[in-house]
Amino acid sequence: MSSISSLTHALSINPANGEQVGHYPFESAAALDAALARAAAGFSRWRRTALEQRSQLLIALAQALRDNATAMAEMITLEMGKPVTQARGEIEKCAQLCLWYAEHGPAMLSAEPTQVEGGKARIEYRPLGPILAVMPWNFPIWQVLRGAVPTLLAGNTFVLKHAPNVMGSAYLLLDAFKRADFPEGVFEVINVTPDGVSRAIADPRIAAVTLTGSVRAGMAIGAQAGAALKKCVLELGGSDPFIVLNDADLDEAVKAAVIGRYQNTGQVCAAAKRLIVEQGVVEAFTHKFVEATRRLVVGEPMSADTYIGPMARFDLRDELDQQVQDTLAQGATLLLGGKKVEGSGNFYEPTVLADVTDQMTSFKQELFGPVASIITARDAEHALALANDSEFGLTATVYTADLELARQLADELETGGVFINGYSASDPRVSFGGVKKSGFGRELSHFGVREFCNAQTVWLDRR
Repeated sequence: MSSISSLTHALSINPANGEQVGHYPFESAAALDAALARAAAGFSRWRRTALEQRSQLLIALAQALRDNATAMAEMITLEMGKPVTQARGEIEKCAQLCLWYAEHGPAMLSAEPTQVEGGKARIEYRPLGPILAVMPWNFPIWQVLRGAVPTLLAGNTFVLKHAPNVMGSAYLLLDAFKRADFPEGVFEVINVTPDGVSRAIADPRIAAVTLTGSVRAGMAIGAQAGAALKKCVLELGGSDPFIVLNDADLDEAVKAAVIGRYQNTGQVCAAAKRLIVEQGVVEAFTHKFVEATRRLVVGEPMSADTYIGPMARFDLRDELDQQVQDTLAQGATLLLGGKKVEGSGNFYEPTVLADVTDQMTSFKQELFGPVASIITARDAEHALALANDSEFGLTATVYTADLELARQLADELETGGVFINGYSASDPRVSFGGVKKSGFGRELSHFGVREFCNAQTVWLDRR
């Protein structure tokens, strides 16, 4: 069973029971043209809207999100299976994002004056235009707004093409923008096929493109954006290393590893997927980790007690199970889980694989679901080599009592972010993004505000 799309419409399937939640007909070429026209017209007005007014509208958006948090969280849970408590947390995080940028974002767009020989100059940050955003299903509201909020504050407009299985969430988000009184054309939602996405990228009214998704999707979108000579930001997959050294606080490391691996049912790009543990503590860490994982509540995602719900798509559960079986056939040890849960729902048992080596599937590939792989490292140097032995480079975690060693490892880790004694997360105060096949460009912080700006140099009295 699939929850991606049919030939004529996007399908939303409740992964907890396999029942259809909604279907949304794909829009015609004329409807796409109308949406792009609104975004272009909206940009001509929005770019001239006072920065203070844009900030005030972000505050109104935060309130609209909070006012409708229950409905939005329940829609997320119905469409992609996120436990409802985590879904509510996602909405609140989005509201806080809006408020943070409303307060701190305007300063990031201030002109930067400088003295130059023979005169003065300054750098001004000018918006580019309508930005096309192709977004994934795993954080249906957060993924959109962490890109949209700074982009809109900078004066661009935003055209969202969401994942087909979460279109209900997309339209609830559109309604929140309307409730916040954003002008027409500033935030648009399009429901189109891949051909429609290609037409939008090629359309001269779209100024740039951002995508969060798979490596395959990033290669396709990046190629099309490049052919159209348009800037793009790609946030792609990850197989993040979680390093635990002999002197680490094991209780804290296990707690962080469990959250980092199993939150959102393991469907997170920046997650603790490869647990690289120094050999002196690997036995103790593994025992504690397995017991903590065993205690996680798997079940109906609308229940407040549930920590692990169903996987979002049935086809992705099949893919994950194949990766697990391949890894076991290659010699890994199964300590917990390892199979689909019988029934109409799309559940997969929380799984722990041990004795994983750098030649096995779960080491080499991204496992996007509730599966952890434990790899033994001889020492810190070997742990670093294992961590960097990946085509991905999104985030990494290091647990150790030796902070100087941790900083040295951070210097050598080939990732966009490093977390010392804490699991990976995204926060508006710091940049987020990856290297290698995890993509390029940055979201959040001042990088997110300026990513889709023309850094225009203005010379004064140059002689």
